[in-house]
Amino acid sequence: MPDKKAARARLAQEIQGFHPRLWRYCLALSGERTAAEDLCQSACLRALEKSDQLQPASNSDRWVFRIARNLWFNQLRAEKVRRGGGLVASDDIALASPDPNAETNIFHAEVLRAVMALPEAQRITVFLVYVEGFSYKEAAEHLQIPIGTVMSRLAAARSKLAAYNPNADAATRQSL
Repeated sequence: MPDKKAARARLAQEIQGFHPRLWRYCLALSGERTAAEDLCQSACLRALEKSDQLQPASNSDRWVFRIARNLWFNQLRAEKVRRGGGLVASDDIALASPDPNAETNIFHAEVLRAVMALPEAQRITVFLVYVEGFSYKEAAEHLQIPIGTVMSRLAAARSKLAAYNPNADAATRQSL
């Protein structure tokens, strides 16, 4: 079984390189910090357990992202009643930029708040394409949807984000 150990060690090293991106993706899926941490940890663990199934020529980050997505959907099905479907306000996420500039941190918080207010399908697509740098084709394959649907979701998200006004009252923002 040295091949399995070698595959696991190689994957563990690769995970270290894309772990922050995986965590952000888990945050986009779950909408709350603690759930993102749990989901990210579960995805990494599952990937390491199944490391022998990863094809040598495939992108390990895409594979682990898919594992995270599948785990999230399984968790949603299992916890549907207990969870209640609510998301934590993006103010509670507290993702600050490492930039010490207060204006930058305020801007990043406003952008995150607007993105987190998007419907789940749009939010996940925005994170995959605009934050994680997936191509439209890669995002479509990852989400198992047609590429046209990816483009449609992004167009709808851009439209909603363009209309987002952080100074609007909560009822107006909720209607976005």
